[in-house]
Amino acid sequence: MKISIIKIGGNVIDFPEKLDEFLSLFAKFPGHKILVHGGGIMASRFGESLGVMPEMVDGRRITDQETLDVVTMVYAGLINKNIVAKLQALKVNAIGMCGADGNIIRSIKRPVKGIDYGFVGDIQEVNTKLIDHLLSGDLLPVVNAITHDAKGQLLNTNADSIASALATSLAKEHQVNLYFCFNKSGVLIDEKNENSIIPLINEDIYAELRRENVIHSGMIPKLDNAFEALEKGVNHVWIGKAENLYLAAKGKLSGTTIERSRYDLY
Repeated sequence: MKISIIKIGGNVIDFPEKLDEFLSLFAKFPGHKILVHGGGIMASRFGESLGVMPEMVDGRRITDQETLDVVTMVYAGLINKNIVAKLQALKVNAIGMCGADGNIIRSIKRPVKGIDYGFVGDIQEVNTKLIDHLLSGDLLPVVNAITHDAKGQLLNTNADSIASALATSLAKEHQVNLYFCFNKSGVLIDEKNENSIIPLINEDIYAELRRENVIHSGMIPKLDNAFEALEKGVNHVWIGKAENLYLAAKGKLSGTTIERSRYDLY
């Protein structure tokens, strides 16, 4: 089975017109697919309105109990069900899920190593049997950034990590492509210049870009997840704007392709 894992974030979710435009294209995207979403911008805004101020370290959210309550309501409730409803209107039989639903993603609370991230989950297991069953039944999973520890505790989990974990788990038996959609045209040399796209990044190029501080902050976990996915059998990883997703699927030049260094392929 060919499966596409597509992750979107706040740059699409926070703007109703952009979300509608993306979902219209996504509904036409060929083959079996899974949509993964975060929504950190909206969660931060809702949290601030409740007096819960966001705290970030290297693109990762520190999640105390109040923050966990906010992100659960926003990710697993408001955003997830809004997306599912819109896909149903497009005649796509979507099903919204967090990690606890069907035990689809089990995590553990991240151990404290210098930084206490709070109720943040590190993924341990993906229920690929259930995902296979859903996809075979022409259901489209819409997975949000909340997982669980199988002991009754919900955990805030990086949506890029979720997309990567789904992709790598499914890649053991399927041909999987992974697409990260965000607010830039791709990985950029100059983040203020949309034309400075780096069309291809491998491990060697990535190491050099990090040394030069071209890549930093939230892009680091995104690319770390991309390389981990490739190492574990994912066929293809792409990063770019949501509106260019369909072009990328057709092999058209857009965004940034992530691949392993040539010597790693043998």
